[in-house]
Amino acid sequence: MPEFVSPQLATLTEKPPEGSGWLHELKFDGYRMICHLSRKQVKFWSRNGKDWSQKFPSIAKVVKELPVSTAILDGEIVAVDSQGHASFQKLQQTIGKPGSAFTFHIFDLLYLDGFNLTGVKLRERKELLAQLLSGGDEKSPLRYSDHVEGNGQQFFKQACAYKIEGVVSKQADSLYESTRSKSWLKIKCIMRQEFVIAGYLPSDKGFPGFGALLLGVYEKGTLTYAGRVGTGFSIKQRLDLKEKLDRFVKASSPFAALPRDSALRKAVWTTPKLVGEVAFTEWTSDGFIRHPSFQGLRLDKKPSEVVREKPA
Repeated sequence: MPEFVSPQLATLTEKPPEGSGWLHELKFDGYRMICHLSRKQVKFWSRNGKDWSQKFPSIAKVVKELPVSTAILDGEIVAVDSQGHASFQKLQQTIGKPGSAFTFHIFDLLYLDGFNLTGVKLRERKELLAQLLSGGDEKSPLRYSDHVEGNGQQFFKQACAYKIEGVVSKQADSLYESTRSKSWLKIKCIMRQEFVIAGYLPSDKGFPGFGALLLGVYEKGTLTYAGRVGTGFSIKQRLDLKEKLDRFVKASSPFAALPRDSALRKAVWTTPKLVGEVAFTEWTSDGFIRHPSFQGLRLDKKPSEVVREKPA
């Protein structure tokens, strides 16, 4: 049984694929986790190989009760807000705190009782996964991530109507690949991705902490300015983020180039150590984001991994 399996990642596209050979799942707004169960011991690994086992004790307790000796589960851990919607901000605020309630939406099974299943077709892996999770009660935090076969466009429209982040379309007969693959495709209802935080602007309206974060992405190893975000924060988030950023203050801009923007003369620059997730409406022709809203920090992403996501 491998200690860690790098997760398969989906390629961004503009619309769902057609045909009956695709399985379409909801795209969850949480943290991707690879969960290892081995003789009643449970470990959670983030997508970049960090051990997050201590953060989800309530889920680990239920995983231990599965009727198997060894298994590797692939899924997304989600927190739900008072409206019943997955909330990345609530996940950020409650992760690691005693008594926090999460759900683990499991969409793949990579290993089961001595058998490596990465060379088995996705359709068959999901059948085994459904059987494994079938004995749980309705209140269990373990959820089987179901799918629709074919009808990708209709499924996508319905997901967007319910204000879900998007869908993931997967080739039904594909094998599991520990890389970014075109046998898994992600289609988003709104533009949303990670950005490196490289500084902030002090507030000119009396906001606590800061006025806006300065964002960037890497292009061929160079940090490129992508705009700024000043909405989506609670007061506590503003204060906490400023405290974190002030540890990394530097004298000069970390960006390769900056636009002509007089506001940036007041910028407090920082070493690009933090990664934030931001929702926005579109990229401008100049390469900046429009109407951004901050969603939360990404503790599972390295700054060097953050690039501009372009549909294939």
